[in-house]
Amino acid sequence: MDNNKRPADMQRINTPALAEAFIMEQVEQVRAQVGDKKVLLALSGGVDSSVVAALLIKAIGKQLVCVHVNHGLMRKGESEQVIEVFRNQMDANLIYVDATDRFLDLLAGVDEPEKKRKIIGGEFIKVFEEEARKLEGIHFLAQGTIYPDILESDGVKAHHNVGGLPEDLHFELVEPVRLLFKDEVREVGRALGLPVSMVERQPFPGPGLGVRCLGAITRDRLAALRESDAILREEIAATGMNIWQFFTVVPDFRSTGVRDGKRAFDWPVIIRAVNTVDAMTATVPEIPWAVLQKITARILEEVPGVCRVLYDLTPKPVGTIEWE
Repeated sequence: MDNNKRPADMQRINTPALAEAFIMEQVEQVRAQVGDKKVLLALSGGVDSSVVAALLIKAIGKQLVCVHVNHGLMRKGESEQVIEVFRNQMDANLIYVDATDRFLDLLAGVDEPEKKRKIIGGEFIKVFEEEARKLEGIHFLAQGTIYPDILESDGVKAHHNVGGLPEDLHFELVEPVRLLFKDEVREVGRALGLPVSMVERQPFPGPGLGVRCLGAITRDRLAALRESDAILREEIAATGMNIWQFFTVVPDFRSTGVRDGKRAFDWPVIIRAVNTVDAMTATVPEIPWAVLQKITARILEEVPGVCRVLYDLTPKPVGTIEWE
């Protein structure tokens, strides 16, 4: 039997009862696989890794070692939530690494999108490797691989995993949600008691805000991006609108504005929102004018260095979902 192939008769996990049954089954399987050995997990705070972390904590407790690397490109409050949920509430064995300066120093002056991605991905592997080498008794590596990853990339979750680790750091894989689709992973996360904001988290690129702070990343524009994004998420959540993905983008150019009766040269903030079924095509939702006005007013008032707010009306195709 192919362990990476979803059985044709496998029932969809779409109820709390089915999620609980899946959890109990995986707890038994993980305990049988791992025994008394330790498991290492790169915990990003995204849906997949968070659900795997919660599931493994239930199964093996402090035998699981979670490493959360803050590369300085997280959305507002995300690293803090990882610490609160896993260390403070679940009593996880969590290692938190604030590598903000390390990443941003390497990215200084780099404006080519693919080069930025390679720097961020490569440095993440280095940081994770350094932490792994400090630990003793690690025999397993847990990953948040889900079934679409297997279908799309032949079982390798290249944009999230740590498959680039050196050969001498060879671990057996633990992938408890590898046969689940995203909606099923969310159902399991709810059954495990994870916060709604974590279970329903929107897709987020591996390089994080690095691909939404266009061109060469600067700390001031990154701060403007993070704050404007937080305002957008707060206001959209308050409306109850069901939008698949929405975020802000800050380009690497300034625009003329007026502040306190004087000319100013500040940045624009671009709002991007899309609905999609398969991520291959996407439409732009009609956010009510009053909501857009409120978001605009808050960004202009609360985010330093911003003088304009724009709404991207481009569907996919022609435009992609991300700007870079």
